[in-house]
This record gives sequence, structure tokens and C-alpha cells, in this order.
Amino acid sequence: MSYLYLALAIVAEVVATTALKASAGFTRLWPTVIVVVGYGLAFYLLALVLRSIPVGIAYALWAGLGIVLVTVAGILFYGEKPDLPALLGIAMIIGGVSVIQLFSTASVH
Repeated sequence: MSYLYLALAIVAEVVATTALKASAGFTRLWPTVIVVVGYGLAFYLLALVLRSIPVGIAYALWAGLGIVLVTVAGILFYGEKPDLPALLGIAMIIGGVSVIQLFSTASVH
């Protein structure tokens, strides 16, 4: 159940971060509401996750997958175009998250 909560926390954080740009510095109501609710939900779920997953592992997955998904959201919703070094960096993040999940005994509980 912890990994489901972590996945939901990551999605909530990605939605909130994506809405942050649309909030235009908190001057637009509905994107601002999405930011506040999204981050609130994300941190609540992360707190539940930390009951059973070590903080370093949870945060590595949260941050790594969040970066990848926010980049995808930026491409889809804002027409952002990451350059080759950005794409290579994102590929390394995916590799790092994969190594943690596949080989680290610290992530098993």
C-alpha cells in the first residue's frame, strides 16, 4: 500500500507543480487552488509513506519521478522543448530510480 500512496503523492505533486506555472504567481484563482490542494495532498500522502519506506528511498523516488513527469507535463501543456543535455539528465534520473527499485534492499519493507 505504501508504494500506491507514494505513486499518488508523486502524481499530486506533479499536478500541483504543473498548475504552479498556470497560477501566474498566484494571481489566477483555480490554478492556485489546484496548487494548494495538490501540494497538501502530496505531503499528506508522503507522510503516510514514510511510516514504512525509508525517507531516503521515498524521497529519491519522489524527486526522480517527479522531475521526469513534470518535464513531460511541461512538454505537453506548455510546449517546452528540453534540449539533448536535459534529456540525457532525465535518462540518468530514470536509470537511478530503476537501480534503486531493482537492486536496493533498502527499498524493501
